[in-house]
Amino acid sequence: MQNKTLFMVEVAVFAALALLLDLVSGFIFSRIWPQGGSVSIAMVPIFLMAYRWGVKGGVVTGLLLGLLQIVIGSPVIAHPVQGFLDYFLAFSLVGISGIFMNKVVTSYKEGHTGKGKMYGIAGILLGSFLRFLCHFTSGIVFFASYTPKGQNVAVYSLVYNGTYMLASFILSAIIVVLLYSGASKVLIKKSYQA
Repeated sequence: MQNKTLFMVEVAVFAALALLLDLVSGFIFSRIWPQGGSVSIAMVPIFLMAYRWGVKGGVVTGLLLGLLQIVIGSPVIAHPVQGFLDYFLAFSLVGISGIFMNKVVTSYKEGHTGKGKMYGIAGILLGSFLRFLCHFTSGIVFFASYTPKGQNVAVYSLVYNGTYMLASFILSAIIVVLLYSGASKVLIKKSYQA
């Protein structure tokens, strides 16, 4: 019971933190990507939950972030399917990075920080790429009308979504690696600590 309560509290806190980080970045970068998307570290709390609780923790945190973005934020929704794809599914898939949880935790526990960083970055790359695929698909299907005349829709979606997603991946990887390098004992759940 205590473990379930801790899980729910952490999901709520980390999703709220992710929303706050997303709102700040949206305010700063909204003029660069007018149809939505921005360089953001909002995925960092999702990655932290994925490495604390596994896929379930990451996916639920991402799902809650998507819901909060729709309820509180000012989402760009052209169609209900696009809204589901860009908000619920995209951020939920970031949590798939939790498949690397055991490798990350074990590596840091055993003092193999290099391996821990490598597995952490691999998870961040996977989660970022899955999120990118959602936005890329949405761009092709729902935002084709924004493509400049004479340009391929897929190329436009790739460049539009790829630019902010690549920067978000790099920033998230740096921050998560720094956090785990400096505070891995705090970030690893007690049930995993010796």
